Amino acid sequence: MDILGTAMPALAQASAMIFQPAVLGYLVLGVVMGLCIGVFPGLGGIAGLSLLLPFMFGMDPVLGLALMIGMVAVVPTSDTFASVLMGIPGSSASQATVLDGFPLAKKGEAARALSAAFASSLFGGLVGAAFLTVFILVARPIVLEFRTPELLMITLFGLSMVGILAGQVAIKGVVAAGLGLMVGTIGEGDSAGALRMATYDMPYLTDGLKLVIVGLGIFAIPEIVALLRQDRAISERSMLGGGWLHGVRDWFANIWLSVRCSLIGVTVGVIPGLGGSVVDWIAYGHTVQTSKDKSKFGNGDVRGVIGPESSNNAKEGGGLVPTLLFGIPGSGSMAVFIGAVALLGSGQIEVGPSMLKNNLDVTYAIVWLLALANVVGTVICILGSGGIARLTTIPFALLAPFLFMIISFAAFQSGQNLMDLVALFAIGLLGILMRRFDWSRPAFLIGFVLSNPAETYANQAVQIASSRFRKGFAEGMEYIFSPIVIILILVTIVSIVVGLRQSKNIRAEGDVATGTKRAPLVFLLAILGYLVFAFTDASLIPDYASADRVFPQFVGLVSIVGCLILLFQMRGVSERHALFCDSEAGNSEDNRHGLWSTLAWFAGLLILTSLIGFILALAVFLVAFIHYRAGRSFAYAAIYGASGIAFMCGMAWLLNRDFPPGLLQSFAKLPWPLT
Repeated sequence: MDILGTAMPALAQASAMIFQPAVLGYLVLGVVMGLCIGVFPGLGGIAGLSLLLPFMFGMDPVLGLALMIGMVAVVPTSDTFASVLMGIPGSSASQATVLDGFPLAKKGEAARALSAAFASSLFGGLVGAAFLTVFILVARPIVLEFRTPELLMITLFGLSMVGILAGQVAIKGVVAAGLGLMVGTIGEGDSAGALRMATYDMPYLTDGLKLVIVGLGIFAIPEIVALLRQDRAISERSMLGGGWLHGVRDWFANIWLSVRCSLIGVTVGVIPGLGGSVVDWIAYGHTVQTSKDKSKFGNGDVRGVIGPESSNNAKEGGGLVPTLLFGIPGSGSMAVFIGAVALLGSGQIEVGPSMLKNNLDVTYAIVWLLALANVVGTVICILGSGGIARLTTIPFALLAPFLFMIISFAAFQSGQNLMDLVALFAIGLLGILMRRFDWSRPAFLIGFVLSNPAETYANQAVQIASSRFRKGFAEGMEYIFSPIVIILILVTIVSIVVGLRQSKNIRAEGDVATGTKRAPLVFLLAILGYLVFAFTDASLIPDYASADRVFPQFVGLVSIVGCLILLFQMRGVSERHALFCDSEAGNSEDNRHGLWSTLAWFAGLLILTSLIGFILALAVFLVAFIHYRAGRSFAYAAIYGASGIAFMCGMAWLLNRDFPPGLLQSFAKLPWPLT
């Protein structure tokens, strides 16, 4: 009764928060943005939320949450368009949908497949929201008992799952997470302010890298470059055919399958880091195993769409469980979500136990928004499916410069420094190489996000434990090994064992071909070189600031050992082994343009920005790209460029933002927006 007595007023306050015209308007805006982003394969919720990060600072918390939840909730719905219409997974969570959704589209039943998918996604999303509501009710009293050792242990649990379940080679996932942790330690240490991988001669790095830059660089840029190199439209046709009601009837006829797969999605989503990598395959496997007639699977069986689509939307509700309750991101998009929540309002909202204690109404507002976003997203998908499908037929060469323009603007807003664009380009190159060689980018991003809390919890636990041990050995052991910590240790060990067995079925970047040994080996050596350099740099921190060197030393040592193990394994296996995954070896015939020639366009924008400022450089970039790269006339390119500049200026004026200046602005006083 005490639980209900606490929860019911919070639920009432949450409903009063969100059922306001402004909040619902921001929710719909987020849904529309999420639908547009989900259409482009690979971008997904991480890139979308990263774009929103610069604009979250100081925003009303409820409005900001409505915008973000609206976006992240419907990406698993809209990525179905790419999976069904063109046979390319819209995201890692829609791979299994391709197996039967694309054959249905080739039979002229795309509308039937899409409607079955939308109905399943809506149901799965509502199941996820319902589960989250109940789980918060039950778990809140337990979570409020968590202290520093428990929070440190749950953080380690999340990191262990992310690393182990990140890809087919488990150690690559561990090293990827370790690399993210090490990059997250760049800048001043929290305890004594010692500099790590930074110097006051280069002030930009003293504050560390911003999440928006890392999120956009590691995810958005690699996918934009990959699609741009193929130089074609996402889909060659937009005809959907008929059968919208037929698909809904198919879902209703298989409603118990949808229920089971939704519960699978929720369960998998709760496990940090597992989420989208495997949830659709687990649901698809369950669908096939529990069906009497298996002959049609892979050739256009609608059940092969209903199962995965039910699970991948339900996983969002499950993924919010560790995110909201413990501050441990359940997926890459949840990692960005954590960073965005901290920027809302005056910074008084923080995910984790404090949110359940001090902002229970906001917690339930997120649950209500998640449910509403799924309903709104499904309705818009059905009503606007024709227009959304036509969006996939636009040549990507016309979309890429627009997307990169927005990404560059968003990255600059994080620190208002030209070095933001340099960092974006550098992290983008890292993301491209990680994607190429099948290194888990979600593991890297989650490691980056958890770097600060993991170090903080570790330092606090050591300090408090030391004082307890001075009082008595028993008191110190009681503090470190509480019943909750012991349970979490056992759960972590069991999860690692199970994860190691399952990791052989997971590919961090989908089905990546193997190539020669040289390129993957060189990339591994480059990672090892950075880790050794960062480890050495941390070792030079003086004794009076020793607290700032322990964490990067420990993470660096573990990651270095992981790299050495990978090097040893590479010596004894053939180049066909998963250690030598290289997408360039298997997809070279699909790429009409080279990697470096494509990157040269964006490097040119960066160089021009440093010389003449962002707006002038952008005008030159847009006109040149559309004329020479996209093959349009000068008149078309000029109109495109003018439209892009007008859009950028409109956004900057509405948000009261500036643009990156160049050397020209230091010699000449120019009017806004050129200055």
